[in-house]
Amino acid sequence: QVQLMESGGGLVQAGGSLRLSCAASGSVFSLRALAWYRQAPGSQRELVADITTGGRINYADSVKDRFTISRDNAKNTVYLQMNSLKPEDTGVYYCNMRGFTEYWGQGTQVTVSS
Repeated sequence: QVQLMESGGGLVQAGGSLRLSCAASGSVFSLRALAWYRQAPGSQRELVADITTGGRINYADSVKDRFTISRDNAKNTVYLQMNSLKPEDTGVYYCNMRGFTEYWGQGTQVTVSS
């Protein structure tokens, strides 16, 4: 059983930065693609960024050039560096581990004030 635990969310002013972390239990971390999703109030969950086991990265158009996803397989941790934050980035951010069995974290709240 894999458990994902996000941290690093909070309240920040527009233009500020936050760094989210997601620590995973278990031994399959390096074998799985990872992703960050977010869900704003009243909206569907959307993909923010993902990273394959080989390091190939994909970003949503809305966060390109502002957000950076990275992974540290030695620490079983995936990160999301968020810069130049905007109010529309507000939402609950979820860590996701892909595979035959998909895993989700509990989410961390990010609030960007204008």
